Amino acid sequence: MILRHSFSPPSNSRLAHLCGPTDEHLRTIETALQVRIQHRQEQFKIDGAKAKAQRALDVLQALYEIAGRPISPDKVQLMVAGDSAMDEDEEGAQILHTRRSDLRARTPNQSVYLDNIANHDITFGIGPAGTGKTYLAVACAVDALERSAVQRIVLTRPAVEAGEKLGFLPGDLSQKVDPYLRPLYDALYELMGFDKVVKAFERQALEIAPLAFMRGRTLNNAFVILDEAQNTTPEQMKMFLTRIGFGAKAVVTGDISQIDLPKGQLSGLIEAERILKRVKGIAHTRFTSADVVRHPLVARIVDAYDAARKSDAK
Repeated sequence: MILRHSFSPPSNSRLAHLCGPTDEHLRTIETALQVRIQHRQEQFKIDGAKAKAQRALDVLQALYEIAGRPISPDKVQLMVAGDSAMDEDEEGAQILHTRRSDLRARTPNQSVYLDNIANHDITFGIGPAGTGKTYLAVACAVDALERSAVQRIVLTRPAVEAGEKLGFLPGDLSQKVDPYLRPLYDALYELMGFDKVVKAFERQALEIAPLAFMRGRTLNNAFVILDEAQNTTPEQMKMFLTRIGFGAKAVVTGDISQIDLPKGQLSGLIEAERILKRVKGIAHTRFTSADVVRHPLVARIVDAYDAARKSDAK
């Protein structure tokens, strides 16, 4: 299918921002949607499958609306992945009080996820890498702390990833554990700022620790996040979920396609999703490759692995 479109009134600066340096933004759209885009000044021609050609046109029109200033490559990738310039001022969108004023849901599933976190004491976010599961959960935690809805944030991960074992890593316990927790630190620094994070740790309003450190505790008035939960055992998952105290909120995130437990060991995340799917007060959000908000290649990588896994299972 070939679609033709002319932007009116034509603006050379808007067209330059829309196309990007050496038509970089057009190439991004072509690669992500598998279409071909040609243009001469304000005249555009899109060649591709009907749905994808229409999607490419929708993205071009949305980009032209915000092309009063240069557009970042990240913005183009997000819009191709399902973001929309129209959404930026959408009424009723949940506002999170963090250092990033532009933070909001970028896909329908992300919007459901934020609503689930706001309205449930425990929320599961399950899906592939790049869908914002952990980042949005940390943003909700920071927002809750800023609003004094909770007294502290507790972030935890099982210290088993990519087949590594802590005992074989060099250094003391802190040096062994820090690499596993680094993504959580990075999210906090971006959402709160380095100085605020340091001060929050000093007054014990922030805690990041391996999952094993949660045993025997009761977490009241806290926002608790269990990340990489696919690498918990059923016993660890039950232990974590029963730490929740009064005034607490918990979010459990994980990707069941990247389980690093020993072969034959059941993932606590898979078991918890099955057992708790009808328990009142617990919400489940399932993400797919359509929710990936990283580089467009990430979504295609996720789809390729899923297809290979299904083929091997036959």
